[in-house]
Amino acid sequence: MSDRLKVYCRNICDYVDIDGGKKLVDIYKGIQDRIGFEPLCALVNFKNEDLNYAVYQPKVVEFLPRNSASGRRCYTRSLCMVLYLALHRLYPSAGLKIEHSISQGYYCLLRGVDADASVIASLKAEMRRIVESDLKFERRERLTQDVIAEFRAQGLDDKVLLLETERSLYTAYYRLGEISDSYYGALAYSTGQLDVFDLLPYKEGMLLLGFDPADESVPPQPLTQEKMYEAFTDYLHFNAIVGVSNVGELNREVLANRTSDLINVAEALHDKKISRISDEIAARYRRGGARVVLVAGPSSSGKTTTTKRLAIQLMTNLLKPQMISLDDYFVNRDQTPRDADGDYDYESLYSLDLAQFNADLNRILAGEEVELPSYNFELGCRQYRGHRIKLGEGGVLLIEGIHGLNPELTAHIAEEMKFRVYVSALTTLSVDDHNWVPTTDNRLLRRIIRDYKYRGTSAEETIRRWPSVRRGEERWIFPYQENADATFNSSLLFELGVMKEYGEEILKGVPGDVPEYGEAYRLRKFLSHFLPIGAEKIPPTSLLREFLGGSSFKY
Repeated sequence: MSDRLKVYCRNICDYVDIDGGKKLVDIYKGIQDRIGFEPLCALVNFKNEDLNYAVYQPKVVEFLPRNSASGRRCYTRSLCMVLYLALHRLYPSAGLKIEHSISQGYYCLLRGVDADASVIASLKAEMRRIVESDLKFERRERLTQDVIAEFRAQGLDDKVLLLETERSLYTAYYRLGEISDSYYGALAYSTGQLDVFDLLPYKEGMLLLGFDPADESVPPQPLTQEKMYEAFTDYLHFNAIVGVSNVGELNREVLANRTSDLINVAEALHDKKISRISDEIAARYRRGGARVVLVAGPSSSGKTTTTKRLAIQLMTNLLKPQMISLDDYFVNRDQTPRDADGDYDYESLYSLDLAQFNADLNRILAGEEVELPSYNFELGCRQYRGHRIKLGEGGVLLIEGIHGLNPELTAHIAEEMKFRVYVSALTTLSVDDHNWVPTTDNRLLRRIIRDYKYRGTSAEETIRRWPSVRRGEERWIFPYQENADATFNSSLLFELGVMKEYGEEILKGVPGDVPEYGEAYRLRKFLSHFLPIGAEKIPPTSLLREFLGGSSFKY
């Protein structure tokens, strides 16, 4: 008979007596009347696990609803496997590629069958039948060589390559119906929990939608994001040309010692994109507009380096750029708005002294010399240190900050005088065909490394603050991204390989007894799929140097 042990459940703030080896789903059933919702997955000692997880030792358990951050990721992953099973049943020889998130859903492409309206309707109907069948997601762990053989038999060559380059002895994967697949995180207990979804025609493929976080009973309404789509598509074409579209292919380049060429080409692409934006600004300037260039984007998108490199390109167009950082216009800390958690809300537009900013901006555009402030982050206040600027002949004002695309920021400036650039790390590298690299994870890793190196902030604190940052982005930045005159994708195909060792070491510092440990563990597990790329190969002008250090630019 199993030994009795105690599990502490954070949902009910109480201990639960169980037999060793009991699954989370059965623990939940014993206390479901005290929880009040049906969980999709759970945290066990702050690590995300599926409900089939068996408990053999005392643990801290928290059951998660589907509308939690981990729950939403779990729901999406599970829905992807349902789509793959539907495709396998209807079109066994066809392939599925889940590219990236866009328009409140996930952009999917098909190989071997046209993604026309009838095919998409058939897939959606089959997905509905699978959901109604309430099939169980079965997690397995086998010798990697056996999993490779199983994936190869299903034609999942991208997953085979990844496993062959990772060289792990054992591999965990999932079984659903007659197919096997791997997802890098927990899946739902059964398909019956995935009752809200949609599958719509989108561009050359399909848009897979889960539930709307604001109303879990319906899918979200797709957004128009043409500029984001174009930015993603440009880089996907580039990936195809250089032959690196997923982590397995990147690891293959590392093993073959071919990363130097990959780095040089990726950096050259950045130069080319920035040069084209500079040319467009110069052309507008000579037509009498574009005196103010607003460079905006979410946290850790690389706005600062992009602005500095854009300034260099503008000088090659015989213009004279002057730079302003919106961060220097933060109000004093005691006047900073607070977010829902009571923390300072630096993502809010009203964390800026808009009146002073606009007064200075109007004086500069009128040809006056103006002394600019400098924000002291240690003291939490603005200071004046004699930094003065004046726009002369050929002068262009470069303004960098997260709110640059918000019309309220520069409401009193004529539209023809403004040129807006949106910067975001739109990651186009996939883990494999069914697992994309979330853009938010890429930015979070950049921020963890940068804040640790330059601001003395622990990974624990950065992770704790990240949900507030994301809420601020959703409110203050993303609604305006389609206002951009140009979009610059700051992601670099190789960067996660370079950040691997930096990130892993910093993330190890998050202690196991805090909630942030779960996110740190998830990110470490994600980085484990990459083979390391030495930072010494990265040029000093690279945008990645903004986060790693060693840049030739001053910040």
